[in-house]
Amino acid sequence: MRAAPSLRRCVCLLLAAILDLACGYLTVNIEPLPPVVAGDAVTLKCNFKTDGRMREIVWYRVTDGGTIKQKIFTFDAMFSTNYSHMENYRKREDLVYQSTVRLPEVRISDNGPYECHVGIYDRATREKVVLASGNIFLNVMAPPTSIEVVAADTPAPFSRYQAQNFTLVCIVSGGKPAPMVYFKRDGEPIDAVPLSEPPAASSGPLQDSRPFRSLLHRDLDDTKMQKSLSLLDAENRGGRPYTERPSHGLTPDPNILLQPTTENIPETVVSREFPRWVHSAEPTYFLRHSRTPSSDGTVEVRALLTWTLNPQIDNEALFSCEVKHPALSMPMQAEVTLVAPKGPKIVMTPSRARVGDTVRILVHGFQNEVFPEPMFTWTRVGSRLLDGSAEFDGKELVLERVPA
Repeated sequence: MRAAPSLRRCVCLLLAAILDLACGYLTVNIEPLPPVVAGDAVTLKCNFKTDGRMREIVWYRVTDGGTIKQKIFTFDAMFSTNYSHMENYRKREDLVYQSTVRLPEVRISDNGPYECHVGIYDRATREKVVLASGNIFLNVMAPPTSIEVVAADTPAPFSRYQAQNFTLVCIVSGGKPAPMVYFKRDGEPIDAVPLSEPPAASSGPLQDSRPFRSLLHRDLDDTKMQKSLSLLDAENRGGRPYTERPSHGLTPDPNILLQPTTENIPETVVSREFPRWVHSAEPTYFLRHSRTPSSDGTVEVRALLTWTLNPQIDNEALFSCEVKHPALSMPMQAEVTLVAPKGPKIVMTPSRARVGDTVRILVHGFQNEVFPEPMFTWTRVGSRLLDGSAEFDGKELVLERVPA
């Protein structure tokens, strides 16, 4: 009677071995792939090992979060000429197979999960099929297709005679995943304060609590350097730079004249070409990023660089936007040079107006390339415009029925 439990265990082990021989075994795995670049050829490899007879191999592309499976490849062993001698030898034989699917020019739309399903016949009966599967996620990258730098406000409402906040926008489209975007000034990276929200609208200069950084380390030309040094020296002696608009004249108030000194102030300090003020420190830059997903799986990235524009220092400054992306062998770049307008070209039609004519006065360009597009304001010297307004904003001024 005591031998009964041992006998039962032996019978169970024997039955398990028989079932294992009947069912066989099947293992499936897909070789992992690193991220691939759109346009490259990609091969998906499905490896499986079994001691059974092959029934079928089916490749699926999974979409909509796994709810839809689209067949992309099928191999039916019933119509294959491949033959295994496993039955002739009457012994367990491991067969290693590999099924490959090649995508000659992978696209962003090919991004997503894939599955390899393998079926073998049950060793006990050909009416039953044993199934196993493996899966892989194909990560398709795409380099950005376009990059441009524009002014946030066009025409730009800044003045050559006072400091105002200004924003450059770098727009990068067509990349997947989102690229890294940063700015440089005159070839040097800009140390910007990151922002999650745009700075509050204000006419005053943007400020930051970071330590003071000297402006004079920049590679300024001699003219700008002389102006900066002279004005900074004036501040150190207790005076202040003049900030009058040109229409108010350049003669300082006698009450605020500087004390006599033996230093000769350079002629460029009183030039009308640049305003007579300067920041005593390098401007603080603020950087904000926004990302907008597109329907094709790419991401549009916008990087906004905001600072208090200084016409004396920022004129002819070169700003560049650079993009780094894992699908690029080297950074993409777009650049602009801030250039103040000089010598506007004004065209009037008709060239000789008569009383009652409608006259159009148009700014037809400048003597230099200008960026960003300036804001045009028309005024009439000594009186108001014909419609009674003090000024008119726009590139073209229309005067209807001009009087004598």
